[in-house]
Amino acid sequence: MSDYDLFVIGGGSGGLSAAKRTAQYGARVAIAEQSLLGGTCAARGCIPKKLMVYASKFSNLFRDAVGYGWDKVEPHFNWQKLLTAINEEIHRLDKSHFDSLEKAGVDVFRDRATLVDHNVIALGEQTFTSEKILIAVGGKAIKPDIPGIEHAIISDQMFHLAEQPKHLAIVGGGYIGVEFAGIMYGLGSQVTQLIRDEEILEGFDQEIRAQVQKGMIQHGINLLTNIEVKKIVKESEGLRLELSNEQSLFVDAILFAIGRVPNFEGLGLEKVGVEVEKKAIAVNEYSQTSQSHIYAVGDCTDRKNLTPVAIAEAQAFADTVFGNKPRQVNYKNIPSSVFGQPQAASVGLATDEALEQLGQDNVVLYCTMFTPLFHKLTGADEVAIMKLIVDKNTDHVVGAHMVGENAAEIIQMAAIAVNAGLTKKDFDATMPLHPTSAEEFVTLQKTEMPADCIEPGWMG
Repeated sequence: MSDYDLFVIGGGSGGLSAAKRTAQYGARVAIAEQSLLGGTCAARGCIPKKLMVYASKFSNLFRDAVGYGWDKVEPHFNWQKLLTAINEEIHRLDKSHFDSLEKAGVDVFRDRATLVDHNVIALGEQTFTSEKILIAVGGKAIKPDIPGIEHAIISDQMFHLAEQPKHLAIVGGGYIGVEFAGIMYGLGSQVTQLIRDEEILEGFDQEIRAQVQKGMIQHGINLLTNIEVKKIVKESEGLRLELSNEQSLFVDAILFAIGRVPNFEGLGLEKVGVEVEKKAIAVNEYSQTSQSHIYAVGDCTDRKNLTPVAIAEAQAFADTVFGNKPRQVNYKNIPSSVFGQPQAASVGLATDEALEQLGQDNVVLYCTMFTPLFHKLTGADEVAIMKLIVDKNTDHVVGAHMVGENAAEIIQMAAIAVNAGLTKKDFDATMPLHPTSAEEFVTLQKTEMPADCIEPGWMG
């Protein structure tokens, strides 16, 4: 008899969810995590980064308050105080996860697990057997192979820097780079962001990308496009970056946010014959690998690398394998957000995707651009964009996109409508909640192609 019915390797969002759900079915479960429980999201990503986003917004709030009658103040920001508070919250979450696993009857091992045989897992000198194994080891940030790369940092290290950089270079135009650019500029650092392409946020709706980029530049972020870092040289006054345009840039620190890859190096996949395709663990629709008793969920499979997706995959795995309720994850209409400055969020098809899938004659766009009511008194040059993409033949809303304050909160609710297949008539039949920005989604008017956002009358 095996030691366990399920052994979970990796204590991130997917691993935690699978372990607890499987234990609820009466199975004997163990989980191994060498770092903090909660994985990338709780310890090195979503949660601490969002806390830093909140912190970075206060600099603007101090400024905006003047327009509402408050006296101007000269605030002082304490980097170490923020990081201490954030890391205390991370460790609180770690303890909370441990307590919930213990309550569920899951054995927790604070150690690195490796596969040594088909049903055998090693933790240091110990070995355990398990009928089934779930791999949930997540992903890791990558760095380019350039001279001086040892002087660069990745996003994980941003929460442990001894000092706040006075001038930070950020390489990469994805959501991580965009978010840290807004965070660090809001906290008072000078920020230079370098991207290989012409625009940031590849994969997002074109109009959303353009507006976020414009807003970042307006806020004061120095964005350098069509450029790469070729070499990093450590000098007495800081780091000298040698760029592809043959110019140099001096900074205090450089953050590479150019992508992530599955984190299974040294796990022992080759020993047990688990197949890897395109640098990720290959799985079927039930998260089963090439070995029938071994499964994998989350970022190490490189399907949709988002925390809620990993949790959904983990729960579907537990229900299918241990609950005798086979089901698959629906990857359609997954909302996504960028907590930058400005903030953006989307669900469903982007304009280009809709045109390609439905044909130009079958796509109707509804869009607006306006100054939010809050900024009527602040004097800040801030705008919001909202867009609905509609299938002309069915009137179904197939995409919803927004740039502006609380975009993620608003799009989360719009995602319900898009996923439910609601129509533009359903949106139109919804009474607006006034005065809000979100009400614009139920009063949008048709625009020509490409979308030419208009100023709504009542906010003009």
